Amino acid sequence: MTQYVGAIDQGTTGTRFMVFDHGGQVVANAYEQHEQIYPNPGWVEHDPIEIWENTQQVVLDGLADAGLEANQLDAIGITNQRETTIVWDRETGRPVHNALVWQDRRTTDRVEELQEAEMVEEIREKTGLEADAYFSATKTEWILDNAEPLKMQSSRGGDLRDRAREGELVMGTIDSWLIYNLTGNHITDVTNASRTMLYNIRELEWDDELLEEFGVPKEMVPEVRPSSDEEYYGHTDADGFLGEEIPVAGALGDQQAALFGQTCFDEGDAKNTYGTGSFYLMNTGTEAVESDHGLLTTIGFQMSGEPVQYALEGSIFITGAAIEWLEDVDLINNAAQTAELARSVESTDGVYMVPAFTGLGAPHWDGRARGTIVGMTRGTSKEHIVRATLESIAYQTRDVAEAMEADSGVETTSLRVDGGAVKNNFLCQLQSDIIQTEIARPEVDETTALGSAYAAGLAVGYWDTVDELRDNWQVDREFTPEKEQAEVDKLYDRWGDAVEKSLDWARDDEGDE
Repeated sequence: MTQYVGAIDQGTTGTRFMVFDHGGQVVANAYEQHEQIYPNPGWVEHDPIEIWENTQQVVLDGLADAGLEANQLDAIGITNQRETTIVWDRETGRPVHNALVWQDRRTTDRVEELQEAEMVEEIREKTGLEADAYFSATKTEWILDNAEPLKMQSSRGGDLRDRAREGELVMGTIDSWLIYNLTGNHITDVTNASRTMLYNIRELEWDDELLEEFGVPKEMVPEVRPSSDEEYYGHTDADGFLGEEIPVAGALGDQQAALFGQTCFDEGDAKNTYGTGSFYLMNTGTEAVESDHGLLTTIGFQMSGEPVQYALEGSIFITGAAIEWLEDVDLINNAAQTAELARSVESTDGVYMVPAFTGLGAPHWDGRARGTIVGMTRGTSKEHIVRATLESIAYQTRDVAEAMEADSGVETTSLRVDGGAVKNNFLCQLQSDIIQTEIARPEVDETTALGSAYAAGLAVGYWDTVDELRDNWQVDREFTPEKEQAEVDKLYDRWGDAVEKSLDWARDDEGDE
């Protein structure tokens, strides 16, 4: 019987299960969307129970569709939407509130308090992160302060903070929620820990002062393990939904998983993932490079018994979601149409779209920026707006690429790309032109799932070395710049003017807490 490795890819809009063979090729693939909950402007939630139910469903569907038995899986790896935060009852497994999604801006006021208290520098030094509502620290604090204990359907009342101190409540990002439900253990990996704003990425431990600042008792936080763990996080329950004991042995936040899946194992290797948002990561080796240009210093990955590898990251909150927005407002019928519409006009005719729907991430970090379209005239058509939206994805990436080069001193010669939007050849060519760099698109573009499968497979010995993984990486297509640098620079300068218009737009009194 042939053996494989499975990967659970729990993303912002849905949950995917994929099975990979030794060559890194996809053998099974099942997907299920989950509900996006918007209780107030700027607030975004998910139902953790729905996510766990969908996870079980896609694992079973994926195996069934491919005619595989659960015991053909040597290991399961997990990759997840990062920063999204859940607090749950350790004993019953019941969440005390919906998950607060990474896009959620409800704690912006709290972040501004941190800025006023001059804590930004300390947070950056310890965690490598900007003080922002994006990360898990203020989300956990908000849940402990505001969750409705009655919603817990638990006979155990009591103040949430007391219960957290007593170890009855635990917190975690989605990886630890899934590991808990699969194995019964409360564990996270170093990459996910590094996104909480509670973990010291240099000391490699939970930071007591930050835990205290956000009122998160140490009893709540998960144990931190390598991303590829030869000691395993645990096994699935033989009496559980799979009916087999399978090692759960690898976990990486989705962007780090893509870095791993793109085999960016060496210093200077870089990739950009185009999903709901875009995330540009460069491996900086065993050194945590501090950013002076609005990038995050984060943990790239850690193999069993090896030192942590760090990365610089530019997080762009909205890219693929801007294309979804075009669909929501009926400017397009489906994402595939964007290339054809954008191609039908020579340029945007001076129209710029800044998709700051949930604020701006790197390198601007403005939680109060909002989506903006500028430069419209009576002659502006939907084709111009669609093209401007695609261009905004490429411009935001250039913002980050320039910051990356300035911080690292490494010039990007080739950028490996992945994620849903890179199927769009027009966008890939546009990206190559605007960034003036070669773009390499791999054959297997589900690199987040592949990365977590690699991490789990290495841990159980399914693959022996990372060289085997490098051999698996194949280019589907390369794009090289077709436009002149001077022409592109002129357009890019104007983009900077458009971004200026979007900054600091939202105000508290507009229901934008």
